[in-house]
Amino acid sequence: MRRRRQSQDDLHNKERWLISYADFITLLFAFFVVMYSVSSVNEGKYKVLSDTFTGVFNTPQRSMQPIPVGDNQVQPAPPETTAPETDSDKATDDVQMPELDSPDRAQVLQTMANQLELEFDELINQGVVSLETSDEWLELNLPNSLLFSSGDAEPHYDAFGVIEKIAGVLRNHDNAVKIEGFTDNQPIRTGRYPSNWELSAARAATVVRMLAMEGIEPERMAAVGYGPYQPVARNDTEEGRRRNRRVVLLISKGASIRGAMR
Repeated sequence: MRRRRQSQDDLHNKERWLISYADFITLLFAFFVVMYSVSSVNEGKYKVLSDTFTGVFNTPQRSMQPIPVGDNQVQPAPPETTAPETDSDKATDDVQMPELDSPDRAQVLQTMANQLELEFDELINQGVVSLETSDEWLELNLPNSLLFSSGDAEPHYDAFGVIEKIAGVLRNHDNAVKIEGFTDNQPIRTGRYPSNWELSAARAATVVRMLAMEGIEPERMAAVGYGPYQPVARNDTEEGRRRNRRVVLLISKGASIRGAMR
């Protein structure tokens, strides 16, 4: 009896290697399955990804270049050598827009108001944009969310379409334009904007630069930042703070930007 029990134990010990061998074969099979799945390329997904990258890199650049501040400012390029100015060139440079009488300027201002109403008809009906007119000014009120991300003066992509519409109305006129930036009373302190003063002024300046990129003459425009100090609603509610975060374009009946701001 004792001898037979020992032979069964010896047989069991000799077959234990099969367990380890089976585990090894299973792991090896799993390894090759994983390697095969990684090496298989989904051509459809690859084509979609390729087309996406192609569209992104072929899209015209529409981001704003930062304004150089401090000691690392870009040095101006040396003046280019130009040919002597002829009499015909002088005649072209001297061409200016004709002076308009006050009734004519009032009519131009009203025409611009009608054009802006058509361009922003849907947003005006939704209460997102407001347009007010007077005898001297045309006031277009835009919420900051329509142009900028929260706490930033970098325009998001949709802002370019808004500015293009405004520039289309301002173009071919000489009316002075003052851009005003406003914020709510929530404090902000970042490396770029120490306070709401800087943020509101930077947003107004950004709109000026975007309009200039669309062909609006810089000498017609001015940028002003009021921070949180000219609210149109209470700042103790979310709705009131939303209304206070805005950019306002004041289009003057006259052509002098300095005179329009006094």
